[in-house]
Amino acid sequence: MTDRYAVIGNPIEHSKSPFIHQRFAEQTGQDLGYEKILGDLEYFADDVREFFAAGGRGMNVTVPFKEQAWRLADELGPEARTAGAVNTLTFMEDGRIRGDNTDGIGLVRDLQQNLGLDLSAKRVLLLGAGGASRGVARPLLEQGVETLVIANRTAARAVELAGDLQVFGRVEGCGLDELAGRSFDLVINGTAAGLAGRVPDIPAGCFAGDAWAYDMMYAVEPTAFVQWAQQHGAAHAVDGLGMLVEQAAESFFLWRGVRPRTETVIKELRS
Repeated sequence: MTDRYAVIGNPIEHSKSPFIHQRFAEQTGQDLGYEKILGDLEYFADDVREFFAAGGRGMNVTVPFKEQAWRLADELGPEARTAGAVNTLTFMEDGRIRGDNTDGIGLVRDLQQNLGLDLSAKRVLLLGAGGASRGVARPLLEQGVETLVIANRTAARAVELAGDLQVFGRVEGCGLDELAGRSFDLVINGTAAGLAGRVPDIPAGCFAGDAWAYDMMYAVEPTAFVQWAQQHGAAHAVDGLGMLVEQAAESFFLWRGVRPRTETVIKELRS
């Protein structure tokens, strides 16, 4: 019997996850189906439970439901527990729901393995303090970055998140308006501004020499943040397609116990 999996979000039509997981299934000989679910903004938990009640085995969770998924889970993996956000749900045999977060693993693997960026001793700026940023902050610190600055439109949220992460490395939180005069080796956009084609309000001089800009969003054409970064001093600017595939591979491994290859899937999506 074919096992059912899905991705839930709102919006969701743009999602490449069904294609990615189908390719992983073909690679590894796994019998599974994977679909998209447009989540109800008010009844997310009901949508999840309905899917599992109908035989679903696991779900990926995307914007804007990652923090709701964290609250829904009966059991949390270590990365999810720290992040306060979940992007992978697993329906366990005892009827409980486990929540994991593979976003940080996906981002780090894309940066280091696919793009060849050594994160050690780097000054990193992470834009946004929502579910996307929460999922990647701890894994970034664990790579030995010199400092991680989390900047958010509402400074209090960034300060709170930074406080939760102090044990993992040098991290600080601030408002976007406090970034003037500072420069970074890597600037990561974890905000949802890109969904509306906008760019976070940050100073143009935030890129150090040979700096990278990384947008956790992805699109067929360069995202608004990637375009802005290219025009304002970033030596390298990329979107989050590689992260998408890498975090999906980790979810697939958690569900099926086999690790798929990612290189060919990234190339297919790029082409």
